[in-house]
Amino acid sequence: MSLLGRAAVAMWWSIEPEMRAEFGDWHSHEHFPERLSIPGFLRGSRWASTLEDGGFFVLYELEAYETLTSQGYLDRLNAPTPWSTTMMPHHLGMVRSQCRVEASFGGGVALSLATVRLSPGDGDRSALRDRIVGRLANLASEPGLTGAHLLVTDTPRARAPTREQEIRGGDRTADWVVLVSGYDPARVQACVTQHVSASTLHGLNEDRPVIVGHHRLSFCMTAVDVGASSAAV
Repeated sequence: MSLLGRAAVAMWWSIEPEMRAEFGDWHSHEHFPERLSIPGFLRGSRWASTLEDGGFFVLYELEAYETLTSQGYLDRLNAPTPWSTTMMPHHLGMVRSQCRVEASFGGGVALSLATVRLSPGDGDRSALRDRIVGRLANLASEPGLTGAHLLVTDTPRARAPTREQEIRGGDRTADWVVLVSGYDPARVQACVTQHVSASTLHGLNEDRPVIVGHHRLSFCMTAVDVGASSAAV
């Protein structure tokens, strides 16, 4: 898939078994439409982990980095709905990264997505970035693959915690995030092992492990979908 816009929010968490059905209903029918009605939110996708029972990855694609500090977004973060207030304490182990899109190759939305969380070492970050981007540039056209992207976390200047953050507790962040998508899960997995694993990249922070996740698409919605749904009603 090709990312829409120049910024993103990337999140990982898990949901307890007894809450998963309600989580899917809330996230699909209330939370996604709410988020994607905010100006600057272009697409949201939810992915279920194929490695961790109850694990999820959610990606919001934003028109611009400034969307992260827009009044429309902050208003929603500080005024969760009653259903959101009920559901958010069940988001376990939340990792939430507000990112700039450093590179994006490919197009469409596919079945399978790998997420690779990594941290640069003390060396030349620009050189590491260039190496990663160089490896990603041609992957989207490989058999079984559709997209390859690099996100770099750039958390906006500190403010008081939002109401949603207070409900969830302390969120953690990832540093750099590589996304590889495709219609063949085996090819996606092999691509990550060959091109963006700890053993194939140099210049990483050895004190912070590379965390690889593999996911399948659960739901995807765009701002256009929200507008069409509202018009139909």
